[in-house]
Amino acid sequence: MQEISQVTGTGVPMLIDDVDTDRIIPARYLRCVTFDGLGQHVFEDDRLQDPNHPFDDPRFQGGSILVTGRNFGCGSSREHAPQALMRWGIRAIVAESFAEIFFGNCTSLGIPAVTAARTDLQRLADVIAAKPATEITVDLSAKQVCFADQTIACEIPEEARSALLTGQWDFLAQLLKTEEAIRQTAARLPYLNDFVGC
Repeated sequence: MQEISQVTGTGVPMLIDDVDTDRIIPARYLRCVTFDGLGQHVFEDDRLQDPNHPFDDPRFQGGSILVTGRNFGCGSSREHAPQALMRWGIRAIVAESFAEIFFGNCTSLGIPAVTAARTDLQRLADVIAAKPATEITVDLSAKQVCFADQTIACEIPEEARSALLTGQWDFLAQLLKTEEAIRQTAARLPYLNDFVGC
């Protein structure tokens, strides 16, 4: 299980509010069988309308920490939204607040989603815009975001923080860790005997 205590990378500043999941990944991409390829369509409609969209701006390509506003990920509860962001390259999100289901989906994918005060977010976004190569660290242990010799406080619900720090966010890894116990239990169940070892 992968323990996540820090995420370090450059940033993508997009300090706007009420970004819903249909903007993050348009509904026409929900028909996909797997999440592969979703990253190329993240914010596709917004990017078509705005040639200066941060996700198209050459200065922020390769950025892994998204800085955004209030109520990020609102709207429908599709897991496709954080999947698309992750597959574009986002590894952590710093926002003023998150929609609850979007936040839970981020945590279950191992994407720390932390909140910070609006004034601090503006300061961070300004630094990224002025110096895109600035290294940013989201530190879950210390509950802070560090950048350019500055530090801002961030918050994350303790249950999510603990899951990320201990690796318990990865449900598949937890299941695989108990594979032998699962096989032993299955072997004792008469209605599964024909399937054990398949």
